[in-house]
Amino acid sequence: MRSRRLPLRRLLAIAMLLVVTGWVATVAAVVVRGREDQAQPADAIVVLGAAQYVGRPSPVLRARLDHGIDLWKRGLAAQLIVTGGTGPGDTTSEAAVGRRYAIKQGVPASAILLEARGRTTSESMRGVAALMRGRKQRRVILVSDPFHMLRLGLVARRFGLTGYTSPTRTSPISANRASVWSYVLAESVKVPVAILTERG
Repeated sequence: MRSRRLPLRRLLAIAMLLVVTGWVATVAAVVVRGREDQAQPADAIVVLGAAQYVGRPSPVLRARLDHGIDLWKRGLAAQLIVTGGTGPGDTTSEAAVGRRYAIKQGVPASAILLEARGRTTSESMRGVAALMRGRKQRRVILVSDPFHMLRLGLVARRFGLTGYTSPTRTSPISANRASVWSYVLAESVKVPVAILTERG
């Protein structure tokens, strides 16, 4: 009996070790990717949505918008795409709020495109991909918080986009170590799902 149990225990131990090793590697990849800025000339700059409060961008959304607008003003892309749908109880979308904010910051309305339906990263990137296909374009700079960069790049690739990630450095999330790690750990679970979905 012991000779039969020992191999099973070893197999379980090996399986557990592989799972833990894979998880640690994913956490490390999320952190490392969040420190990279791949911004370079592209067709459009895509700013991922975040909460808005009665028509005003939340501090997180404002930090993302400020970074995206700065990239646009640097001339890295002609178009700025703002994303984000309407949440429960909201009367306007995150994208619409982002558009108004960008215009106030000097971006002409003609340079701004909206993806105002997506409520998740995947939904938003699907909408962005549709906008880009209509223009026969695919190169995008992806703007969000650092923890989001790895998965965002994977999802963009799934929808046929060539994505260059460029994280904002001014998000209030980045100023709170506990918040950063809670998001990083959440991403360490979401990233493998994104990888499996992409392959599927």
